[in-house]
Amino acid sequence: MPAQKLQNGTAVVTGGGRGIGRAIAQKLAELGATVLIAGRDHTTLQRTAAEIQAHGGKCRPLPCDVTNLNSVQSAADQVNREFGGLQVLVNNAGIGGFSTMLHELSPAEWDTILNTNLRGVYYMIRAFAPLMIAAKRGDIINISSLAGKNPLPKGAAYAASKWGLNGLSYSVAEELRPHNIRVTVICPGSTQSELSPHEGKNVLKMLQGDDVAHVVEMLVTQEPRSFVSEVLIRPLQKP
Repeated sequence: MPAQKLQNGTAVVTGGGRGIGRAIAQKLAELGATVLIAGRDHTTLQRTAAEIQAHGGKCRPLPCDVTNLNSVQSAADQVNREFGGLQVLVNNAGIGGFSTMLHELSPAEWDTILNTNLRGVYYMIRAFAPLMIAAKRGDIINISSLAGKNPLPKGAAYAASKWGLNGLSYSVAEELRPHNIRVTVICPGSTQSELSPHEGKNVLKMLQGDDVAHVVEMLVTQEPRSFVSEVLIRPLQKP
């Protein structure tokens, strides 16, 4: 049974308090993992953790700012100290930016997007991969976007962060394969969330967080002899 495959395992989901991250956290908890949802909004983390616990899952808040290396390292030290390692890391935290042409974007806005969407993933892997290397196993799943595959007018900084995340994911996958660690990048298309622009789109046709969570389930429960390096998800009907 898939639920048995993550029993006694520990998972960290960044941006796990809402949206896609919340759906992924719920799914991993259903599979038997103790899920630590990382983020900066402690109130949201507590509320989501309580909701997952109410449905029988094991979930705890993990206050962490992915743009701050000290905060990330402190979180990794806490996970190692309290749980002795990590089985699944989902780098989901991200911010958008879909309304400004690049030449009108401020350097501060550029830095905010790139620091969260790309540097934050580097920090998380830097801090948490050693726990997986020590255990000689693990799954790292990076949530990217089809904007990392296609042009996105008025979203160049966001697209740049996701193109960069894809390249990071492919490369670190090769670095960590000898340690029995699988690295996968998921690129969803139009998804109903607080991040994505919905103007002019039928939200009922858009992907939902549960669609991404279903792919995460498939990845972490596949046989250990294989790994999927990349998954592209699109709505069946264009919204």
